[in-house]
Amino acid sequence: MEKSEPIRRTPEIEEITNLYFIHPIANRLTPLFARLGISPNAVSLAGMTFGISAGFAYYHYRDPRWAIAGFVLMIAWHIMDGADGQLARLTRSQSELGKILDGICDYITFIAVYSALAAALSWEAGGWVWGLAIAAGLCHAVQSAAYEAQRQEYDFWGWGRKSAELSISAAQPAIQTGESIVPRFLDMLYRLYVRCQLQVAGVVVEFRQRLAAMLEAEPARAMLIRARYRAVFAPSVRRWSVMSANYRTLGICIAALIGKPYYYFWFEIVGFSMILVLLISGQRARCALFFKIV
Repeated sequence: MEKSEPIRRTPEIEEITNLYFIHPIANRLTPLFARLGISPNAVSLAGMTFGISAGFAYYHYRDPRWAIAGFVLMIAWHIMDGADGQLARLTRSQSELGKILDGICDYITFIAVYSALAAALSWEAGGWVWGLAIAAGLCHAVQSAAYEAQRQEYDFWGWGRKSAELSISAAQPAIQTGESIVPRFLDMLYRLYVRCQLQVAGVVVEFRQRLAAMLEAEPARAMLIRARYRAVFAPSVRRWSVMSANYRTLGICIAALIGKPYYYFWFEIVGFSMILVLLISGQRARCALFFKIV
């Protein structure tokens, strides 16, 4: 395992707008937040505030100025979402609570935006739009969980970063018997979330077990095995970035500007779901390939 983990995200699998726009801004803000003593969770909540405000703006999407304001506010949320993880790593304050809170803030942002668009559309299209928005939101939750699982799997197996481990084992409980019910509940919630992530990401449990056994049995080759893992999986994980929130933010803005937000909902349900199936198929093929070349 790496002794010290980088503050910034892994560049070879990073989505291009994050790499060259969102994260460079977050990189500048992170040291400032650290000097001011602002916690990562506070940054997450600030980002969520921008996201909720974006929902209010998109409720008025028929005025292009409001649609653009919604887009700008969502960009601000993206920046805060990038800064909170960097700040946690910089200050070594990563926690399961922080991971859960970060995910909750992300979901609340999109719930606010989807709800605002559905409410605005329902005035002219009828209540059926709410069903469309809910279906799009559920598809979004599944797709996002799958994408994040692929990123974390890459960081854990490819670089040995312990903070990226998606652990679902109950053999060594993280919470000791005498501790309060709140940490126990958070630990249970996190493990349940991880199980769901791995399932929807198409992660092959047997592959993880075999790779873990190989690394344990051949510690002298661990660096080579991880390098081979990166060579095989980096291209496919980069393709998974189409599932990132950035493209949804852009899609929502375009659909709002042309006055057809429900186009975005349909693409979320049909288009992104079809892409997810293709990505899972490709990832499983690479799992089969990996052990042939190691």
